[in-house]
Amino acid sequence: MRNNDVKKRFGTSVKFWRNQLGVSQEILAERADLHRTYICDVERGSRNVSLEIIEKLARALEISTSALFLNCATQSSDKSAARAGPPDELVDILFVEDNPDDEALTMQALKRANLANRIHVVRDGQAALDFLFCAGEYVHRRLDNLPQMILLDLVLPKIDGLEVLRRIKAHSQTRSIPVVVLTVSNRSQDVAESRRLGAKAYIVKPVEFQNFSEVVPKLNLQWAVLKPAPIIST
Repeated sequence: MRNNDVKKRFGTSVKFWRNQLGVSQEILAERADLHRTYICDVERGSRNVSLEIIEKLARALEISTSALFLNCATQSSDKSAARAGPPDELVDILFVEDNPDDEALTMQALKRANLANRIHVVRDGQAALDFLFCAGEYVHRRLDNLPQMILLDLVLPKIDGLEVLRRIKAHSQTRSIPVVVLTVSNRSQDVAESRRLGAKAYIVKPVEFQNFSEVVPKLNLQWAVLKPAPIIST
């Protein structure tokens, strides 16, 4: 991969996380102790950045460096590649998670499972409902552009995961979407309540390939786009 491509993808990743955080270039520059024009150059893909700068940006964006690099790595010129896509595109998986480290681990599990579908990440329960019902910042979305699956953390800001699940299953438009609940314990009452409300499966956090693969047989994944396994020469 050419150096310019790497810089552009890194810049796109920084811009994505900045927009997720809802801050301007000026505010991000202030948080990272950098000049605004430097942030602008990074997002345009015209700056070589050092490890020190990457760490500053990750702290300012309130994410881990692994999450920053992971989002960069999942970008691809292939439009079918897994990525955190913009909200006006078709989305296969809606991923509702407020913890950047848990997000990074889950994305790695999806990648190891060779899923190559479009993924959109939201940070709280209200944003998840806005995305599904085309309200708030997602008012421009089409109501028929529904995800094929929802990965739903239970502990969320604004509106908790159980309430989000309750509203999803209460609405005729969204109740058929399979919801996989992410929980910190497989013994909690939340798991029983999730099942009662209609969750298709649950995964104990942190999400790893093994516990993700255990729930795959329970899901209807005819829509999944699988990347071909690499051919290993002998």
